[in-house]
Amino acid sequence: MQIALTVNGTFHQVDVHPGELLRTALRRLRYYSVKHGDETGESGADAVLLTWTPEQPTSYRLVNSGVMLAAQADGASIITVEGLGDKGTSAPISQSPNLPLHPLQEQFIRCGAIQCGYCTPAQLLAAKKLLDENPAPTEAQVREAIAGVLCRCTGYLKPVQAILRAAAQLRGEEPPPLDVAIVDAVEEGEWPTGDGDAGIDPGPDPSGVDTQTRTRTVPAKVAPPQTAVVNKPEPKVDAVKLAKGRPVFADDLEMPGMLYGGLLTSPHAHARIVRIDKSRALALPGVHAVLTYEDVPRVVYASGGQSYPNPPPYDQVSLDNKVRHVGDRVAVVAAETPELVQQALELIEVEYEPLPAVFDPEEAMREGAPVIHDEPDAVDIHDPQRNIAVHIHVEHGDVDRALAQAAHVYESEYRVHQVQQASIEPHVVWTWWDEDDRLVIRTSTQVPFHVRRMVAPLIGLPVRRIRVVKPRIGGGFGGKQEMLIEDLCAHLTLATGRPVRFEYTRAQEFTSARTRHPQILRFRSGVDERGKLVAMDVRVVGDTGAYGTHGLTVQMVTGFRALSTYWLPNARYDCDVVYTNKPVPGAFRGYGAPQALFALEQHMEEFAEAIGMDQVEFKRLNWIKVGQELPMAEAMGEGREGFAQTVRSSGLEECVQQGAQAIGWERRNDPAWRQDPTRPHIRRGLGLAICMHGTGIAGLDMGAASIKLNDDGSFNLLVGATDLGTGSDTVLAQIAAETLGVPLEQIIIYSSDTDFTPFDTGAYASSTTYISGGAVMKAAEEVARQIREHAARHFFDGMDPDRLRLEESQVKAPDGRAVSLAQVALHATHQADQHQIMATASHMSYLSPPPFAAQYAEVEVDTETGQVTVKKLVMAVDCGIAINPITATGQVEGGMVQALGYAVSEEMAYDPAGRVVNPRFGDYRIFAADETPELQAILVQTYEPSGPYGAKAIAEIPMDGVAPAVASAIHHAVGVRIRQIPFTPERVWRALRG
Repeated sequence: MQIALTVNGTFHQVDVHPGELLRTALRRLRYYSVKHGDETGESGADAVLLTWTPEQPTSYRLVNSGVMLAAQADGASIITVEGLGDKGTSAPISQSPNLPLHPLQEQFIRCGAIQCGYCTPAQLLAAKKLLDENPAPTEAQVREAIAGVLCRCTGYLKPVQAILRAAAQLRGEEPPPLDVAIVDAVEEGEWPTGDGDAGIDPGPDPSGVDTQTRTRTVPAKVAPPQTAVVNKPEPKVDAVKLAKGRPVFADDLEMPGMLYGGLLTSPHAHARIVRIDKSRALALPGVHAVLTYEDVPRVVYASGGQSYPNPPPYDQVSLDNKVRHVGDRVAVVAAETPELVQQALELIEVEYEPLPAVFDPEEAMREGAPVIHDEPDAVDIHDPQRNIAVHIHVEHGDVDRALAQAAHVYESEYRVHQVQQASIEPHVVWTWWDEDDRLVIRTSTQVPFHVRRMVAPLIGLPVRRIRVVKPRIGGGFGGKQEMLIEDLCAHLTLATGRPVRFEYTRAQEFTSARTRHPQILRFRSGVDERGKLVAMDVRVVGDTGAYGTHGLTVQMVTGFRALSTYWLPNARYDCDVVYTNKPVPGAFRGYGAPQALFALEQHMEEFAEAIGMDQVEFKRLNWIKVGQELPMAEAMGEGREGFAQTVRSSGLEECVQQGAQAIGWERRNDPAWRQDPTRPHIRRGLGLAICMHGTGIAGLDMGAASIKLNDDGSFNLLVGATDLGTGSDTVLAQIAAETLGVPLEQIIIYSSDTDFTPFDTGAYASSTTYISGGAVMKAAEEVARQIREHAARHFFDGMDPDRLRLEESQVKAPDGRAVSLAQVALHATHQADQHQIMATASHMSYLSPPPFAAQYAEVEVDTETGQVTVKKLVMAVDCGIAINPITATGQVEGGMVQALGYAVSEEMAYDPAGRVVNPRFGDYRIFAADETPELQAILVQTYEPSGPYGAKAIAEIPMDGVAPAVASAIHHAVGVRIRQIPFTPERVWRALRG
């Protein structure tokens, strides 16, 4: 049937079939800003503005195009974000001097409201609908307006700020200032410069963003570095294309002859496949391939996207004759349409032999439990008969002796649960043969180089015949640090010779993708008479689900964080990583640290209470300090060789003080504040958690970068690092721009294509700024050296190159003479010497400098219902030098909200048969914009001497402290200690009643 649509003022006649969705029709018309987040409209990523009376601007409704049939929109006028900049244009920003932007788009860019950008188009349209009807909304009205568009990255604070600023701009008013709280640590860690003046107002920022520092009263020895691009809130280099809805994501593609892929999954938690009959599916016209374990080679592998050689065990194959969890792979199909794929999947006949299943890791280790991995070709499973995938035992010092001699010993146990990354963009892969008969894999992955290496043996192609392209990713959070469906899509292209598009449904994201490891954590610690820790013994049982991917390394990080945040002369870690018949945990932002810190921080508070010490003083006495070693770093090494680590910079004391001031810590002892007489059933509490994370994996993570000088004095920067919305492309470009003496727009960055960019281990372990940034800095320094040498020889009469400096896109001499970089480039390339000024550099570090943080939470507890309402979260983070304060605070804000879901609401729930009962956003609750508490991120700057321009990591530490801080606040409010998350009303209500 044919329908008529007017989209952004352009008339279209579209042939659609009766069941086609409006979202599908719009994307066929190449309006790629309309995204697939789920099949039920709950993500809001598919939102468009629609009306049948376009002459009335207020008649447009925000509708979910993914749950509306295209035929229902016949005759309608539709606005997508591609048409948003046509009206209400404003002054362009530096990266887009000739592109019109709507004030909403402009402010989203200026405020750093765009992280991954997948939900940005829908947020912009929701905001436009609001401002068309209400030009002066309150913050609450803004939050309500965008509440239907879920965002997993930002925490909503910066989008709300952007909308309020755009509203003011549209009214002709000056937008309110954008606060960025930056504090320079006073006591610990030194800056490289010593010529600054304390307390001087930094003045207006050249970026155009009004930044206000709440505190900058520091002595000259820690004055901020005098930089032009680094440590400045530069707009993200990719913000314009994301704000305008350009086709930058993995699925924003059109390819002739494309087939659709689909996956048949197991309905059983544990079963053998006795028979598969695919004949009826293959007989369906339009179905081109149905593949089962009988059709693909059996090659054993581990799917975790980690460095070579992948950590054991190797316990997976592409398709198996045994299934080990509900949602496990059974068969794949390639067909002409998604509807045909679904029909074919339903026609595959599978006969199963159900087997006993086990869902509790402690039960799984007991004698007589079902053996989940009995296949003879699995490699390096520690004890398959007891379902133990990995066993870890690491000890430093003499723990038993120290505990026996301790003045006080305390023991406690904690439990953490299984949650899903819930990226708004599902996993999606395209595969096709290029003109040279090489397989191209376009995939939403965090680890493109690992994917290429890992997929090659599974599909029987050498690495040289595989190219992996990582476009923009709509959120990763570790869930895309996996070689997850690339092999299946590639098998279908090999079987059909056709391009294939393969995407998970939202339900498959919950049952067939990856999650966070549940754990049982038991702590036993001892202190001397002063309250100083003398030993800690940590025992963990980690649930790795049906397969062992990331099972070793996540639990290694758990042990390291548990036994390194506080200094311990004696420490022991014992861990069993156990198979169960549940969907598979893997990498998840924080990577074992959130589990460890939830338990550790409560254990420390309970211990302090048991010996009559103030909790903060107890922690202060014991937390790791500058100059102290991290013994477990060398002892553990995340399953490989470890390297000695010494803390060289820390702003933790400043973090604790600044966070306490921001949260109002002095209210803890105010009875009038703790209980409101007008609401006697409500109790208020404040909690604190100390956090320490890592910056890359010492001796393992490696990144590389390539830079070349162009004729106009600009530079091409190629990196293998992947930007997931963290702003890493921007940060790496800032490092290059600072080193080369040019503004940010003179750096053209391209990332993550295994054919064209140098190797990088990928976006994980908080390594990008530190490791990849180190490679960028090395390459930039080498290019700068070549520029100075050429300029000295040909423009400055043989002057010593070291006396020249690169500044303001020029090479400058001490005597005032200058030559532009464009002149140097043209001269070097076309005249004298005739060579390309360029360099490639790699960087690996045996150091992993820890960032530190203080996480505060303010809560209200309803003693009648058990409802916990978090009113405010404050995180003060020692991040070294913040290369970009806007993107850094955005990481903290978004991470806190994601961590809040872990603490109070998110949970994968199962029925007795092992089926996930809440595999959709409506039942699995992630926070919406109108549900989040007040957020405050404070950057406490130290100078980390081993990092580029003094930087440390900031992306993962925001996940670590919210759950223990909320637990602490609940205890302060109502006096009960809850040792299991999430803090659901039922769990809290039961705890209140003993």
